[in-house]
Amino acid sequence: MRLTKTLLLAVLALLLVATAPAFARGKMDQLQANQYAWSGAIRWGDFEGALSLIEPGYREAHPVSDLELKRYEQVQITAYRERNSSADKKGGIALRDIEIGVVNRHTQAERTVRYREEWRWDEASKNWWLVSGMPDLWDGE
Repeated sequence: MRLTKTLLLAVLALLLVATAPAFARGKMDQLQANQYAWSGAIRWGDFEGALSLIEPGYREAHPVSDLELKRYEQVQITAYRERNSSADKKGGIALRDIEIGVVNRHTQAERTVRYREEWRWDEASKNWWLVSGMPDLWDGE
């Protein structure tokens, strides 16, 4: 009886240890999927779709007006390149430095904008959310 309990506990401990990396890997896979969805939305000019990946509390505190969305429609994204990235799996934070190529549809003026994405893991929703907001494609203009 005692041997059975010990064996059962050993098997359970082994299963727990074996599934932990899979969970962490799943978490990082989800981060990559969300980052891919975000970059695709920005690249293709789906700024309203991109808003759905911004953390709900941040969206509420920093709402994007209809006028701001119209302003995003005035540009064409020509490039979206990741320059650097880092992730703290235990802390649930990921950073990506991005370079975005932007063309004004009216003037055809092209420029490059740098942007830092900050992603945070939300344990309650089991989701990665962007907490750095929409990129400033005008960078002070």
